[in-house]
Amino acid sequence: MNKVFLVGRLTRDPELRYSASNTAVMRCAIAVDRQGPTQNGERQTDFINILAFGNRAETMKKYLNKGSQIAIAGQIRTGSYDAQDGTKRYTTDVLVDEFQFLDSKSSRGVEGEVSTSSSESASNSDITPYDFADTASAPGIDAPEESDPFKDFGDKIEIDDSDLPF
Repeated sequence: MNKVFLVGRLTRDPELRYSASNTAVMRCAIAVDRQGPTQNGERQTDFINILAFGNRAETMKKYLNKGSQIAIAGQIRTGSYDAQDGTKRYTTDVLVDEFQFLDSKSSRGVEGEVSTSSSESASNSDITPYDFADTASAPGIDAPEESDPFKDFGDKIEIDDSDLPF
């Protein structure tokens, strides 16, 4: 089984390119802290390259920037290529299957209207960090009400920082 779960912050703005077949390809890296301090009390951080394709790539490029916090579920992909100097280079990336924004909207720089397609739009108040976990649905479009496990709790759920396990 090849499954990876990461939580970290982007080390640079996502880079979006399009393949010859017009598929969106997004590359960037995230900084992920290792658990526990070293023997001299310092934290260690790993810098992990991530890769996303299609709508997922375009959504990540649109709403993320350097410093954005994100949770990712994906797969490790390795590869190699011949560099211009003739040496063989090896790559290791995490191919993003799912992701969630962990920042607030204001820290992501989302303001005003957010366009979801040419005919639909969603205001900022409709967008939460969890709207984009499944990129098969457009941002701001709610799931059917019968599938919402929190529909009986009202419009807002108040959670205090002390309630969170991290």
